[in-house]
Amino acid sequence: MATEGAAVRRTRAERAELALETLLAVPVSPDRLRRVLEQALVFAGAAFVGVYVPGDDPSTLFLAESAGLPRTLYGLRDGYPAAGGSPVAEAWRTGRTAWLGPDELADCPEGRRTPAADFSVAVLPLGPAGTGALVAATEHPGGFGTDDRACLELVARAVAAPAPAGAAPDSGELPPDAFSLAMDSGRVEVGDAILGLFGIARDEFDGRVETLLALTEPEDLPALMSVVEADHMSIGDRELDFRILQPSGPPKWLRLRGRLLPGGEGRPARLDGTVADASTLRSDVTDVARVQRLAASLAMAGTVKDVGRAVVAALREPLRADRIALAELESERLVVTVLDPPQPEAWPELWRSEWRTEWPDAPVRAMPTLAAALREGRARIWPAGTPLEPALADVGPGGLAVLPLPAGGRMAGACLIGWDRPHDFGPDERALLTACAGLTGQALLRAHAFDAEHELVGMLQRTLLPRRLPRLPGAVAVARYLPTTEGLEVGGDWYDVIPLADNHVAFAIGDVQGHNAGAATLMGQMRTALRAYATEGHTPDVVVALANRLLLEMETDLFATCCYVDVDMEQGTAWCVRAGHLPPVLRHPDGSTEVVLAEGGPPLGVLSQAEFPITLLRFQPGTVLALTTDGLVESADSDIDIGLERLSRELARSDPAHLGLVADALLSDAHRGDDVALLLVRYDGMAVRPLRETWTVWRVPEAARHARRFTRRTLRTWGVSPATMDTALLIVSELVTNALVHTGGQVRLDLTLINHRLRLAVADASPRTPVKPTNIGWEATGGRGILLVEAVSQAWGTVPVSGGKQVWADIVPES
Repeated sequence: MATEGAAVRRTRAERAELALETLLAVPVSPDRLRRVLEQALVFAGAAFVGVYVPGDDPSTLFLAESAGLPRTLYGLRDGYPAAGGSPVAEAWRTGRTAWLGPDELADCPEGRRTPAADFSVAVLPLGPAGTGALVAATEHPGGFGTDDRACLELVARAVAAPAPAGAAPDSGELPPDAFSLAMDSGRVEVGDAILGLFGIARDEFDGRVETLLALTEPEDLPALMSVVEADHMSIGDRELDFRILQPSGPPKWLRLRGRLLPGGEGRPARLDGTVADASTLRSDVTDVARVQRLAASLAMAGTVKDVGRAVVAALREPLRADRIALAELESERLVVTVLDPPQPEAWPELWRSEWRTEWPDAPVRAMPTLAAALREGRARIWPAGTPLEPALADVGPGGLAVLPLPAGGRMAGACLIGWDRPHDFGPDERALLTACAGLTGQALLRAHAFDAEHELVGMLQRTLLPRRLPRLPGAVAVARYLPTTEGLEVGGDWYDVIPLADNHVAFAIGDVQGHNAGAATLMGQMRTALRAYATEGHTPDVVVALANRLLLEMETDLFATCCYVDVDMEQGTAWCVRAGHLPPVLRHPDGSTEVVLAEGGPPLGVLSQAEFPITLLRFQPGTVLALTTDGLVESADSDIDIGLERLSRELARSDPAHLGLVADALLSDAHRGDDVALLLVRYDGMAVRPLRETWTVWRVPEAARHARRFTRRTLRTWGVSPATMDTALLIVSELVTNALVHTGGQVRLDLTLINHRLRLAVADASPRTPVKPTNIGWEATGGRGILLVEAVSQAWGTVPVSGGKQVWADIVPES
């Protein structure tokens, strides 16, 4: 956790520096310069970035590499005279950086009219004067900010000036899989292996690119033409998969990788690259066939998750996307149903902290860009470098597509598709995404119509169960609930996680008899009762006994089962009480598992004089506690013992580092003939244990003095400063005196020091909370104690404890 927290606190420039160091640490590769430039798109918010260096003709600076949107959008040229007045030439000659806004660009002597409205340009020298220049453009209002400039300077330092662009190689020197295309004449020189792929003999090839294009699958010809037409390209690498016709059989997939190099005086621009057989990497499925197969898969999808899996299978691999999320829209909240990949670390921090919970959801208003796309109701695509809110930008730093899913006159949800590396969105991809969005929206509507009442059951269950589990000291907990798919009535399975005093946490799971509204109502009442009894400070057996008495007094015909485990997070000990429920299953740090042989009492609501024995458990850091209901381990085909053995085996094979994935895996094969509740807890232990001391205050005339002496001796042992000790003695004197004067029974003083925070607490037998007076006259003889405590403490309050109360006050010791 410390490592993750440190990563979250890194500045953008620090993250950019780390990414660049990683890129430069690997051996030199042909695409390293482009990958370095891509970091400016990711970290500096640039829409375009390129490198200008001297070519064969030293009087001209050529664009040697680029990334992002086409340069023509920002009026940038393939080359600039080295002696001219352009910002590129000035930076190259002088070695000075230029930050140019819209006004400065309008006055630029070599500026061009551009399609983009307002944009800013940065020109940075690559090392000493005369080496080269890095040019970046952004459409962000205000241009490049402070963090953006720092990232661009890091990129400029990381860029190694590439070798000068030389003349086209002779045909005899071309490797077998290489080609060189002159962009002005269409004359192409190709290697023998490429001619073999096209089925053309060397002596039959006329050297015209049209001869090769004529053998291309007509459906792929527009995309291929966009690559070989220089007017539609920016300098840099290109990659394209296309098909060529065969004398017999299906078309063959080929993969073109090329680099457009600028021209110069008397030399045309050219496209150099390779063509390879990609039939083993690509299927013969066309976009039309993909849409047809997706439609067939969606027609068979019975649940929303089935729809999500079909969408992932149809889109992620063909589009070579890095992540896909499918989310439903419920009352202005997005409920995520499918995340691919499912690992939490593959998603943004916001998604991990807010969405990767038991009910993963987030308000649409938290992402205004996504909200606008949903309102418009059409597919939206943002290329690399587009400024978006972090929750969206981190889903696809190299490109993001958002597909609203319309159905039945409303918006059913959204599909988010993200790429890590800069991705070029072709017209065919846009058409494929739009067609898939319509099919997916209709499929979601049918899935909801198919199990609308099941969804209602789940929504009702969510209102009766914890919306989100609390963060725990020294442990991590996840929970899952699955309603039955047999019948349409509400079940009575439930769970709860209850933080208690002194770093204790109670974990409870239970099942109310029946599947109806009455069972669900009783389930909610029992969960509330157990939470109330637990927070009062009762021991586990008393908590369950009080719940049993309450259920008997409710005069219902239903009974309930329960398993209650109180874990001391400081010591790693736990007390387990069972009331007719399944025993816990433990996974030890070494991977072994055991079904805990805990003694049990009868179900709740059966016997008025029932006993509920306590079983002691001991946890080592890394121990996983599994609590579940019988729906997971029992069915018509297998009894509970066999189901518990199966649960133990699956838990032993799991990776406890990601409890959410473990829970999903355990539920993946649930038979769904009954409700299923599952609660998993991984005990990690507390890194810092608090210091504690307790003193029983006797009702004697000098009781307050004895309490002060005990406090002074304890705090001196803990190394508390004298100033803090004086404040603590004043608070102890007031709280102990109030308890002795205004209550009867036993009084207890508790001292706790943890994380440089001192808590002073006094417990008594009276449930009455002390009231802070609104005003006190000079003649009043009492009522000032609480005012004094409030004045000198950081915070104070009261909590119920075993029929009485505990009044506490916190102070921060001086260092």
